[in-house]
Amino acid sequence: MNSLTRRHFTQGILAASALQTLGQSKRRRGDRKPNVLFVIADEWRAQSFGYTGDTNVVTSAFDQFAKESVSFDQMVSGLPVCCPTRASLLTGQYPLAHGVYINDVQLKPKVKTLGECFRDAGYKTGYIGKWHVYGSPDGYYGRREAFIPVDQHFGFEYWKVAECCHDYDRSFYYEGSDPTKRFWGGYDAQAQTEDACKFIKANANSDEPYFLTLSWGPPHFPLGTAPEKYRQMFANKEIVLRPNVAPDRKEQAIAGLRGYYAHMAALNDCFKQLLAAVDSTHGRDDTIVVFTSDHGDMMESQGLQTKLYPWEESIRVPLLVRYPRKYGKAGRTTEALMTTPDVMPTLLSLCDIPIPRGVQGTDFSSLTNTRRTIGPASTAFLNMPVPISTARQFGIAEYRGVRDLRYTYVRSIKGPWLLYDNKHDPYQKHNLIDNPEARTVQARLEKELDLWLKALNDEFLPSGSYLVRDGFTNYMEPYSAVTYTRSPWNDWESTLPACEFSVDFPNHNTSAKPPGKSDPGARSTAGA
Repeated sequence: MNSLTRRHFTQGILAASALQTLGQSKRRRGDRKPNVLFVIADEWRAQSFGYTGDTNVVTSAFDQFAKESVSFDQMVSGLPVCCPTRASLLTGQYPLAHGVYINDVQLKPKVKTLGECFRDAGYKTGYIGKWHVYGSPDGYYGRREAFIPVDQHFGFEYWKVAECCHDYDRSFYYEGSDPTKRFWGGYDAQAQTEDACKFIKANANSDEPYFLTLSWGPPHFPLGTAPEKYRQMFANKEIVLRPNVAPDRKEQAIAGLRGYYAHMAALNDCFKQLLAAVDSTHGRDDTIVVFTSDHGDMMESQGLQTKLYPWEESIRVPLLVRYPRKYGKAGRTTEALMTTPDVMPTLLSLCDIPIPRGVQGTDFSSLTNTRRTIGPASTAFLNMPVPISTARQFGIAEYRGVRDLRYTYVRSIKGPWLLYDNKHDPYQKHNLIDNPEARTVQARLEKELDLWLKALNDEFLPSGSYLVRDGFTNYMEPYSAVTYTRSPWNDWESTLPACEFSVDFPNHNTSAKPPGKSDPGARSTAGA
């Protein structure tokens, strides 16, 4: 073989090898499951985005993302408080099933968890930010800063996590199995976002897909702690209040919203940075990006603060899912009645990962579902088995309820409590309970609620029964449950008794009175 023939032969071998490698790469990429970026904000209500009609906010990145995503406009947080929601996201179960129906108790899963499902399906798993399912049995303040052992990471391998910290400028975390406390530099959401971007770029094109959860602490209070740049954006801006903000709480609402919106503007820039990182890897079409929140915030609507309550500002949360490969590049909305336990099975289904036995949530990856895994498909379930924190402070009793595409119905432990026509009364200013014209609707939703209680084996017991059953007797001092009757729209004089209550953390039984006018940026962390 002469040198010319030998060179052509060698070049042919190399070309064939390159083509074979390229073919294998293409096959591998075609068979590869999608990457998943799951972003969770804390206390961001669905109403506070430009794309949902709030003229105060600066949410351009989220608004553009909504134009490219499926928006689950009826998504609700069924038990709108931090730990129960996060436990439901990890297990796909309702609170009385997974056992975390109050804050600061440890999740002890009875099913295979979200991170374990993705890990076992061949994903590189990661979690950055707030965790809040390890529990606080040894005392609220100390335990929230405790090191979380590896066996409590529930399948997440890359790990830069704190149980709970809302000191955003001195926010700690633990890395992997190292019990050394570390600190994020500056505003923690920005530092966490930068770390998430590094993870995305490092793992986007490997043979192993990634599932990364980024869990921000803001816009949860304290409300006045966003970086100065963002606080100045709202310092002198006119704030348009929702029409159901209590008349005597407008000043407090405006002050609180300035800080709330400043955190949101900061997170908007963080989210823009995340999306740019995804795009830089040329993996947009094959990356599922999900944005949601654990619950909302009343921000003085109905005369109430924070979450916990069955009104729209508390229970309605964003859920945006961008997956061009499946849903296309144009945004759309769906009226699927999703709630928190449905997120896990939906994400698993999008990635062709089997849904474990014991998961109670329903797969909504088809964007609609006429049958639920558990419970009637015509409603979403609302519940608070044990009133905690400001719920007790405002006299909110134990409740269960349902919400369909038009109505919200809630029964407290004392009987029928709330009924709203959300179509004609979107700010829920007119309670229709026992209104003769709403008798048929109330009866129908009462039956729906009974179906839910039966499906979930929920006996709707007094809160103390659950606390005793599960050994949480030190969690809360006994209190006299009264039904919240404050109505700013009919008789503004509050009928709420001036009762004493006890702060609901073990070893911190501080007595206090019902709230008056206070600094909205310095709320109690009791409901964190």
